[in-house]
Amino acid sequence: MNRPDMTVIYNEYRDKVMGYIYARLRSYADAEDLCQDVFEKVNAKLDSFDPAKASVSTWIYSITRNSVIDFYRRSRPFSEIDENLAEDGEVDDHLLNNESLDELAEALARLPMELREIIVLRYYDGIPLTEIGKKMHLSYGAVKLRHAKALQQLRSGMA
Repeated sequence: MNRPDMTVIYNEYRDKVMGYIYARLRSYADAEDLCQDVFEKVNAKLDSFDPAKASVSTWIYSITRNSVIDFYRRSRPFSEIDENLAEDGEVDDHLLNNESLDELAEALARLPMELREIIVLRYYDGIPLTEIGKKMHLSYGAVKLRHAKALQQLRSGMA
């Protein structure tokens, strides 16, 4: 396997990775630091990259996503989630402000796969319910009902 050129990878993906991280952290300084960490990891693991398993972009975004998750686990164990994530007060303040991310992750893991996918797409990836419906081949109404059910199960699971 030919080793991809790190300079080419950095130039092609740096802005995309930075945008992804900044959209989740909302702190330019933290995003810059984490972006640098991501590319250090990419460089360190470049020899183990297997193009038969995934494309370079998928591989880099996996490292980026995991780095963002690790960042929150390390530095923000009781972080508040951006208030703009909730639509019409659908997520109550108690769920977001008083529970640890670990408890939220455990409650999320107990959800059925379809409901978990809706929550992850909506709040982690920031995809609107209408787009989630298209991705999952469901009507907007069905997604909205399942979204509400998932939030209710999360509240119950964390109570």
